[in-house]
Amino acid sequence: MRAGPGSQAHAKAAVLIEALPWLERFRGQTVVVKYGGHAMADETLRESFADDMVFLLHAGLKPVVVHGGGPQINAHLDRLGIESSFTAGLRVTTPEAMQVVRMVLVGQVNRDVVGMINRHGPFAIGMSGEDAHLFTAERKHAEVDGEKVDIGQVGEIVKVEAGAVRALIDNGHIPVVSSIARGDDGEVYNVNADTAAAALAVALNAGKLVVLTDVEGLYAEWPASGDTSGSEVIRRVTATELTKLLPGLSSGMVPKMEACLTAVTGGVAQAHVLDGRVPHALLLEIFTDEGIGTMVLPQEES
Repeated sequence: MRAGPGSQAHAKAAVLIEALPWLERFRGQTVVVKYGGHAMADETLRESFADDMVFLLHAGLKPVVVHGGGPQINAHLDRLGIESSFTAGLRVTTPEAMQVVRMVLVGQVNRDVVGMINRHGPFAIGMSGEDAHLFTAERKHAEVDGEKVDIGQVGEIVKVEAGAVRALIDNGHIPVVSSIARGDDGEVYNVNADTAAAALAVALNAGKLVVLTDVEGLYAEWPASGDTSGSEVIRRVTATELTKLLPGLSSGMVPKMEACLTAVTGGVAQAHVLDGRVPHALLLEIFTDEGIGTMVLPQEES
């Protein structure tokens, strides 16, 4: 027997009622979202992400987007014939490569994200971590066999001046921030977008940090084969528990979980790693009772 229009309407009403306590809880709070991975490459997911940002704004939350753009940078470097290598998981960023990184993140990816959100109205405003001295970074070195290795213009954020972002939020806008930073030494630095999102979430005293990635969450045991179909996702983990788990995590998850740890130890109430390949993953996490992905908490909730 096929469900009639009345049944569909009741199902929609049930979803709205389930969202009510979460709307009440998070209304007025800032949510910093690190945007990247497959969610940035797939057109349908790009559109659903933009929908989610505007929904959050209309629901009374204050969304802020921080993005990277590794695949786009790789593609542009390849087109220009500029070699790109990685040391200890970090991109070696020569001055020539840095020009491309800056151009792609600020001039291409940032504009694409802003444009997608602004299909719904004049909501998003793009900015770089250089603007208004938002992010100040110092040169970061890779460590190989216990030795420090210079990897060029790769930075570690040491200061956040979030006044410009707060002004945009207070004016009802959605700030979209590219992960580029200035240095007091006059250099421009490429910084990890997960790290940048965490630093900004702490500076804004955000209610949530959400990191979109290409896996379901933090797995209890990462399979050597890479096939995660039978693996269990850890739904909740405290800062203390996560600190113990970090040394054994896969290299791809380390910066994401370190970002979550930085956020919750810096005053952010909750941090999440979500599967950005799931349409509207953000809304499912925030506005449903079960949620999805992995939640990181400062300590176990009573």
